[in-house]
Amino acid sequence: MHVRAFDWRDLPFLLRNRRKSVYLNSYLLLTRGIHSVSGALLSSFASSMGVLTCIGRADSKPVSSIIAQTLHRAGSEFSNLTFLTPADGLDSPALDGALDYLVTVSGERGAMHMLADVDESSHAFEVLRSLGYATYTRQRVWRFADDIQAVGSSGDWQPAGEVHAGAIHTLYHSLVPGMVKQVEPYSAANPRGMVYFLDGDLLAYVEFRSGHRGIWMQPFFHPDIPGLADRLRELIARMPERRSRPGYICVRSYQAWLDPALEALGAQPGPSQAVLIKHLAVSQKADLAYEIPAIEGRQPEITAPIIGHRMDDIVQGR
Repeated sequence: MHVRAFDWRDLPFLLRNRRKSVYLNSYLLLTRGIHSVSGALLSSFASSMGVLTCIGRADSKPVSSIIAQTLHRAGSEFSNLTFLTPADGLDSPALDGALDYLVTVSGERGAMHMLADVDESSHAFEVLRSLGYATYTRQRVWRFADDIQAVGSSGDWQPAGEVHAGAIHTLYHSLVPGMVKQVEPYSAANPRGMVYFLDGDLLAYVEFRSGHRGIWMQPFFHPDIPGLADRLRELIARMPERRSRPGYICVRSYQAWLDPALEALGAQPGPSQAVLIKHLAVSQKADLAYEIPAIEGRQPEITAPIIGHRMDDIVQGR
């Protein structure tokens, strides 16, 4: 088995199989579209931008090769798997080698975790689980109807700003389970989205991220928010710069009580997805020795141990 970075020689194989891919980043797929070819070419010329693509080749038949890609933004603790192709090559030994390669390269760039979201009913879910990826939350992505209109008016939704960061921080920690917070710590120092206040209390924050193909919303709704369906209707109808782009709302399992309101608004649900993680590094204790200086004329001991911490090298075990 051989694994190496993607280059122009692999383009014919990718072009033949690009419609057989398994996509593992719903946000990118729905807001940016399918860019497997352009992303792979970019990674071969400018890997420093964080688009990392590789090809694994094995001797097994009928499928002997597989292409894998991850996205790692500079300074981020996470590397996000974006696609694997072809889908009928997931059982090839080449996949294991390709993912190990991406783990190594991402780790060298400073990533601590590899993330992927995948349909729970798919073969890809079972394969990734067998390779050491674990579920830390679940989600469902809903698409809003294009003709949603607000009923009445409300001045309670407003653009989120730095002044709201503290309140958003409190809301986030009151809603999000500890396991998820360990993986996705709150980092909304500069919030992007909308906030909803009632009697001075923040009851909802919705983060917006967008691309030319759609707008992605990550909601954090307090269970005490009144008239949930109307609040969602107002939010969608007042999305800034929506134009003709579709709106998507990603509902995590700990916010699943939003589903009936979304269904009542005519939103279309996607499949249930598992959000997977693989830890790329582990923390280990190490004994460090250093000399202790003489105190009040006494002779120091030669050495004394102190317990410190260091980050171990990237772990590539499955």
